[in-house]
Amino acid sequence: QVQLGESGGRSVQVGGSLRLSCAASGLTPNKFYCMGWFRQAPGKEREWVATVDRDRSPWYADFVRGRFTISKDNADHTLWLQMNSLKPEDSAMYYCAADRQFGGYCPTTPTPAQFATWGQGTQVTVSS
Repeated sequence: QVQLGESGGRSVQVGGSLRLSCAASGLTPNKFYCMGWFRQAPGKEREWVATVDRDRSPWYADFVRGRFTISKDNADHTLWLQMNSLKPEDSAMYYCAADRQFGGYCPTTPTPAQFATWGQGTQVTVSS
């Protein structure tokens, strides 16, 4: 059973940086996973932030492109999200997600419903 655990969220000032981590365990050997980050602010729907393919090709939502960088290690055991130039609107619970139905190649604009496995989330708060 795949399990994901996020860490790294905290309060930071506008313009600051954070690096989120997601530790993955229980991945099926020789299977490829699309892995990514979503976020959800109070009163809003969960939205896609970034995903990374089996070959480490990154994909970003328009509102984070150029500010956030997604990466992962060779064995998909750890996923990271480097967040720079943070804005108040980046405040949210950030979730790590993974799914293998795509053969490791992520959808162009993923939706939460397409991911079977989620972490518990880590809170990011950006204040001015």
